[in-house]
Amino acid sequence: MAKPTIPVPGIPCDAEGPVFREPWEAQAFAMALALHERGVFTWPEWASTLGEEIKRAQAAGDPDTGDTYYRHWLNTLERLVAQKGVADEVTLARYRDAWDHAADRTPHGAPIELRAEDFK
Repeated sequence: MAKPTIPVPGIPCDAEGPVFREPWEAQAFAMALALHERGVFTWPEWASTLGEEIKRAQAAGDPDTGDTYYRHWLNTLERLVAQKGVADEVTLARYRDAWDHAADRTPHGAPIELRAEDFK
């Protein structure tokens, strides 16, 4: 018999426990796992950097209601990837801008696909 989960304010749950709000949150979670498995960072490095990212966001006014939790994951991923030399800040910004451009031209509900023109 599964243990009942205790709801955490701001974190959506179903009958089995916490769930992701959006597919991108699950993808951010999966990227963190994959990068850890490849040895890019250790879990203590991850936890420390994520904690710093959350504190920085709170200091900047993040209400810490749980809605922005995976945005902190993305910021932490970018920070560690840059620190570890996997990709530099310029490359990360280039891809972030390309994804924004691709999302802007993609009809709602359709999969977002990067194209060469998204990098211009």
